[in-house]
Amino acid sequence: MSMHSFKHLQAFLLAALVLAVSPAVALTASDLERLDSEFKRVLEADGVPGAAWSVVRGGHLVHVNSYGVRVNGLASPVTPSTVFRVASVSKTFAAQLTAMMVAEGRLDWDDPVISHVPGFRLADPAHSSELRIHHLLGQSVGVVPNAYDNLVNANQSLDRILPRFAELEPICLPGQCYTYQNVLFALVGPALEQATGLDYDSLLTERVLRPLGMVHASSGLDGYLASDNRAAPHVRRSRNSAWFPTQVTENYYRVSPAAGVNASAIDLGLWLSAQMGHSPDIVDPMAVRVLTEPRIRTVRDLRRRGWRDLLDNAHYGLGWRIYSVAGEPIFLHSGWVRGFVAEIAWSPSRQVGLAVLINAESPALNDITTYFWREMMGRGDLVVDATPIDPSAEPATAKGGD
Repeated sequence: MSMHSFKHLQAFLLAALVLAVSPAVALTASDLERLDSEFKRVLEADGVPGAAWSVVRGGHLVHVNSYGVRVNGLASPVTPSTVFRVASVSKTFAAQLTAMMVAEGRLDWDDPVISHVPGFRLADPAHSSELRIHHLLGQSVGVVPNAYDNLVNANQSLDRILPRFAELEPICLPGQCYTYQNVLFALVGPALEQATGLDYDSLLTERVLRPLGMVHASSGLDGYLASDNRAAPHVRRSRNSAWFPTQVTENYYRVSPAAGVNASAIDLGLWLSAQMGHSPDIVDPMAVRVLTEPRIRTVRDLRRRGWRDLLDNAHYGLGWRIYSVAGEPIFLHSGWVRGFVAEIAWSPSRQVGLAVLINAESPALNDITTYFWREMMGRGDLVVDATPIDPSAEPATAKGGD
């Protein structure tokens, strides 16, 4: 870690220590019923086929629920165990896995990308040689945003896409501007494979998913198809038309670190719990602090629908977004692939987190998550606890249908 990053980390740890003395927000049964009612109202208003969500408090999964069906027109209810594609929420997993390998000395945040992916080149040789692993995960590689995502959407293989980067000129030096990427973010996959000798999906499963008990989670298209309880993706032809199911293609599974994870609401609740420090033997709290250190400002997020009047600042860390609401950080990431949207977010000061999965490309996601955070950030006086639930069992609160 550079001295610049170390100084930022010192400041962040001091802030985290101050926040740690704040009492965790608790949620009453009536609070949770009201949240469920509002979530279902929003989903119903947009005709969403199905969704599932989980709430975490103090590192414990305290509530899960679901709505609707896995496939529109079929009597297949969504449950909290139903598997969805989580899309770019996958980036939080890739960042954590990289942090583990850094801690083990298998690679370093400051390693040149070309030392692990020797065939990779950009148009400017100097830019290529300056690109570091942390630039990939920090969305600050300095080339046009979303480079060649159109080719991923067209189901082209990485072997055909990567040579095209040799045509791209930089728009800023690495680390100097925010340029969101999927293909370039995914280069951390071959870097990890080169460092460990294991394929990325297997490494993620062995080191993160299974140790955390995320029994419904997987990485890759085969993992998604292997689940009998999986949600189908849905799209619509116009804004007010009905949602209809569509096929899952390999597309973004080809860039697995960027968008390859499949998971249920229960799985994501366990993932949030680990971020809060509840599984320190697997997810090191110090690593989480490094990943959620604000690194590059994301001005566009300040105009994000539903969030614009809440945020006083927004940054990207390593695989995580950092939003500031009334001076308090919220760590989050959203995801979208054809037919699915997802979001996870948690407050370190209030020790509350929310995961939402929807099997349609619906703006209801923003309405749900911003409603939740308006409630949480504006109601710090809640004092009644919620009882943790057993994630290995289908909870009594789980309800298929609406």
